[in-house]
Amino acid sequence: MLYDAHCHLDFPVFDTDREEVLQRATLAGVTIVILAATTAATWPRLLNLVESASLSSPQLYACLGLHPLFIDQHQPEDLIQLKELLLTSPKIIALGEIGIDLHSPELKAQEAKQWQFFDAQLTLAKELDLPAVIHVRQAMDQVIQRLRRFQLPQGGLLHAFSGSQQQAEQLVALGFKLGLGGGITYPRANKLRQIAQKLPLTAFLLETDSPDMPLNGLQGQRNEPAKVALVVETLAELRQSSVTAVLPVLHANLLSVFLRLK
Repeated sequence: MLYDAHCHLDFPVFDTDREEVLQRATLAGVTIVILAATTAATWPRLLNLVESASLSSPQLYACLGLHPLFIDQHQPEDLIQLKELLLTSPKIIALGEIGIDLHSPELKAQEAKQWQFFDAQLTLAKELDLPAVIHVRQAMDQVIQRLRRFQLPQGGLLHAFSGSQQQAEQLVALGFKLGLGGGITYPRANKLRQIAQKLPLTAFLLETDSPDMPLNGLQGQRNEPAKVALVVETLAELRQSSVTAVLPVLHANLLSVFLRLK
């Protein structure tokens, strides 16, 4: 029942030992790994990876989208290709990773273009009845307003959630799950850990964001899907529960968002 709802296993940093990474995920009990795309140029590589994965590995699935961190690379014609691909492969289960990132002056300077691509992709998610996997930095309230306007029928995943409890509750009301990863393993992440304790377990999905978002004690190391086992252990501990008790709910959460997994 263990899964990684969001990672970037297609990144070149895994090229030398990707099979070993998948084997470690299998040994950790991970059965599903979902890869989130970033740019149109990387879509073929990602799709080839998920479609050629061996039967002995965790099942690999794809989300396709245009990530805000790479806004310089996105072109209007990418949106046409995106729609075509979303209609073709059963291994593509969501639209993502999309969103708004205003954490640097360079990204703020292209805020208008970010919103154009975000709106276009939300429109596509609504048209195709697909969940959206969303990345947000320094724009949580504005993104919530946008999602309230669009009212996506399948909701989605707010990846690497780091907002307030009020924002968390608003997103859950809009049909979104909150991605919990390495962040909750840090004792000083009080706000996030309190949200992980207080909100219903039905609000969350497990993720690693590999190779990023390393866990406490593993700073500076490449993250990987197997580490999601440590994330769920921390979540169970925070909720004064057990992994055995929380995993069935978390797995049901996954299936409730990504309907193409069924």
